[in-house]
Amino acid sequence: MSNDVLSERARIEAAVAGRTLVDALAETASTHADRPAYSDKHEVPDGEAWRTITWAQTRELALDVAAGLMAAGVQPGDTVAIMSTNRIEHFLADMGAVHAAATPMSIYNTLSQEQVAYVAAHAQPTAVILENDDHRARWAKALEDTTSIRKVVMLGQEWDDLVAAGRAYRAEHGDEVAARGRDLEADAPATILYTSGTTGNPKGVVLTHANVMYEALSTLEAAGLHEAQTAISYLPLAHIAERVLGLYGPQIQGSHMHAISDPSGLLAALGEVHPTSFFGVPRVWEKIKTGLSAKLAADPDPANVKMVQDAMAAAQAWVAAQEVGGTMTPEIEEAYRSAEEQILGFLKLLLGLDQVTWAGSAAAPMPIDVARFMAGLGLKVFDVYGMTETCGAITANGPGGFKLGTVGRATPGMEVKLGEDNEVLVRGPVVTPGYHLQGDATRALIDEDGWVHTGDIGTLDDDGFFSIVDRKKELIITSAGKNIAPSNIEGYLKESPIVGHAMAIGDGRPYVVAILTLDGEVAPVIAQQMGIEFTDLADLAEKPEIRAMAQQAVDEANSRLSRPEQVKSFELLPVEWTAESEELTPTLKLKRRVVNTKYADVLDRLYG
Repeated sequence: MSNDVLSERARIEAAVAGRTLVDALAETASTHADRPAYSDKHEVPDGEAWRTITWAQTRELALDVAAGLMAAGVQPGDTVAIMSTNRIEHFLADMGAVHAAATPMSIYNTLSQEQVAYVAAHAQPTAVILENDDHRARWAKALEDTTSIRKVVMLGQEWDDLVAAGRAYRAEHGDEVAARGRDLEADAPATILYTSGTTGNPKGVVLTHANVMYEALSTLEAAGLHEAQTAISYLPLAHIAERVLGLYGPQIQGSHMHAISDPSGLLAALGEVHPTSFFGVPRVWEKIKTGLSAKLAADPDPANVKMVQDAMAAAQAWVAAQEVGGTMTPEIEEAYRSAEEQILGFLKLLLGLDQVTWAGSAAAPMPIDVARFMAGLGLKVFDVYGMTETCGAITANGPGGFKLGTVGRATPGMEVKLGEDNEVLVRGPVVTPGYHLQGDATRALIDEDGWVHTGDIGTLDDDGFFSIVDRKKELIITSAGKNIAPSNIEGYLKESPIVGHAMAIGDGRPYVVAILTLDGEVAPVIAQQMGIEFTDLADLAEKPEIRAMAQQAVDEANSRLSRPEQVKSFELLPVEWTAESEELTPTLKLKRRVVNTKYADVLDRLYG
């Protein structure tokens, strides 16, 4: 390990030494008492409106929740399970559990009864906080079978009663409540996150206060985010990226988070919030690209189209000049300034991205064409890489150095290298102490020297930038012995605006085939522009014009692929893939095993 890495690590470790999230919230609530902390949408007589609490109110309510949990019998080290959409109460439940010296666990809202029962049996929560009847139904089996559960709180009146009971308990036992937070150790668990998993039962990743404090500070530093931000919380709080950016970072920095309960409302929320920082999983950036592309394609005036194309080319040159290895010139600066004034500023305003100073992406590799399209708006989308087991990012692009198409350099104080088979290995203060009650799985993850074996295949260039090729287990090895990265093929296929999702298959087979779905929002718009009449998405998938566009997407992808990688046949499905329909994880990553099983008949036809 180099002296630079050691000194960076020592500097950040000194800044967070012995500190917990309880300390962070107390400091922020004191420094930024009246600054808005969390907002969410709630029902009012005329529709919906934002409700907001300040940082001072956030800490007071967190302490009330902590006291309410203590009054209900929650002991230090107990687990508290939360199933809820992103809303103020979810953040307060998490912080309240922490202040009671318990371990909060946000559970994915899409888990089935059997999956919830497995998690509950494994984690043995003392208290469970649920938002609605659907969540209660998913917990029905767990509530019946899990003997550790002493308190179930439904948001609404039961939540209000918990907060009121906590307030009363604090009035009589204030010293006891304060002691819970004061006595909390930095190596105590801050959360257990049960990975959504693309295969098998989920594993509970333990993350300590030391882990999350170091990760939040190093992430904010790598991103160049030194001031409080305005941002949107929309990913599940069971996902590490949302916890770092929406829960842990704001407690350190005093940012203002706007929580939305339904991610499908994200684009509308962007137009209302105009965030200063914005994190999107690749699918979100793809949706922004396809939506804007469809609008531009519908413009009947060739002069307008050329103006936008020229402006985007100027912006792409401006971003490229700032990449490591690029050179900025006065001509590039001037061309971009002119393009920004002429049209790009207006386009970003329409999207709600006009105030963004930091844009990020993670959870899956960012397709390079999407990154370049965003560069055409003057947006540098900084791709980062990490996993739940490393508490989030361990490499990142940022203002201090970036290259589109990579996931950046190691974050401050982290050791990242390529091992056997070019697997990405990582070591440092953000690494989980292990999986909850799963020693064998922990030993398979972390070797004797402390290196986490990520399971991802990567490359490393001469400037220290990592790129992720694919999951080690997801590489296709054809019957001819060719090693193929499916994500590369899928990225090319999804460049077509009508394609929502694509999965390449070919492991142990003589050649590669693909299963495609239509983009449920963009494909109908394009069809209407073409004058195609249809009743629903299934009907649209049968239209010759749409099938011809799907064939064109395959042909264009094949023109950029080597012969073994080329897609020999494909099927366009009459359905969409969602987390609810099981083909995708809650963060919209493909569950390859599910697709292979669910569409076995389709594969039989494609290889027929």
